[in-house]
Amino acid sequence: MKKQREAVTVSPCACRKREIWKTKTHSEELLPCLLTLGKKGHTTNACALPAARWSHHDFIVQDQRDDNEGTMIWSSPVQQSSIMRLATLPQMHLAFTVDLEGTVKVWNCQDEDALATLTMPWTCFSLEICLTNDGPFLMVGNAEGNIYTLTVPELRGVSKVNAFKYSVDLLHCSPDKKWIFASGTHQNILPVVFLTESLLKPSEGKSPLSLSIPFSSCCRACWAPRRTSRITVMYRRGSCKKTGFTTFELMAKRTGDQTDMQARQIATFLLPLHMESPIWMGVGDGNTVVFESGPSLFLFTISGHLLQRFEDHQRTIGNLWVDPVHVLTTSTDDSLHLYMWDEEGRYPHLKSCCHLEHVGNDPAPSCYVSKAICDNMSIVCVMSRIRESSILVMYSLHM
Repeated sequence: MKKQREAVTVSPCACRKREIWKTKTHSEELLPCLLTLGKKGHTTNACALPAARWSHHDFIVQDQRDDNEGTMIWSSPVQQSSIMRLATLPQMHLAFTVDLEGTVKVWNCQDEDALATLTMPWTCFSLEICLTNDGPFLMVGNAEGNIYTLTVPELRGVSKVNAFKYSVDLLHCSPDKKWIFASGTHQNILPVVFLTESLLKPSEGKSPLSLSIPFSSCCRACWAPRRTSRITVMYRRGSCKKTGFTTFELMAKRTGDQTDMQARQIATFLLPLHMESPIWMGVGDGNTVVFESGPSLFLFTISGHLLQRFEDHQRTIGNLWVDPVHVLTTSTDDSLHLYMWDEEGRYPHLKSCCHLEHVGNDPAPSCYVSKAICDNMSIVCVMSRIRESSILVMYSLHM
């Protein structure tokens, strides 16, 4: 373990009173390498280098090579309708947006005009990129319950399937690209899992191969990163809105020209009624689930055994990021905490790495961390300014 560094301070935004961040490190060092990234618009997402963000009506990419300041290298023209969803395909340097009117656009983040534009008949609620051996495809879920599969970058229609009577709010492609999970948050919707191949190569007159998962009121779902046929679903049901987690193992067996799909429930549990219902969730190796409840972070087995509880925040955790290496939390107390997965032992567990917290003297600071994501090299967090624009702050991770 590295020796703890002295606190690193950085001014994440220009506020009326001087505000700084205090960095405490345990097993990793964080060095601030990117500060303010523009003056207009509300930042709601960030992606791989270079950084991407959008305001309500335009889409912006900014260079992060300068250690002190982000330089805008491209911006889309102002759009007539607000951008509601953003997805990226870093391997091809492409970005995808869908606006309030249901217009899907592909951007190469260089030219003023979009590479392709497609107007959908209804508002779109979900967007998912699926990079397969046959190339990339874009999947769009709309308010009618339809899932459209489109080519990239042309946005030509490949298939259309009506999955539900209500909107498709969730679309998740499995890590091995074999499965597509689709669901809505309406209480009468049963999630559906499609074989990706049947959406990419539809047979005339035949419905795509799919399987309903018998758990309604789904609000989140996550594929296990290493067990690519295992998915954990978070749901709420009953008058008390009890929150539960259920995990399924999916199988597809081909016999001749027939394919049989099965979903085997391998674990399930309900949270105690006294626990505040979580909003976010993630999974570890496929045998654990991590989620927030109020200011606390919990790690459970998929069968409901409590493994760890962390209380590193003073107020409610507002956002949770989970990947195969890190878990990242942000809170309304203007702090950010980073954990790392440790897979020694029967079950993986989390190790606390570092904590960033606001230490300004202003009791009502003019900016706060509203969202954060990370990878093996960096943390990017959204600093939202009250009544003003938002900025991105980036920290590089030094192992």
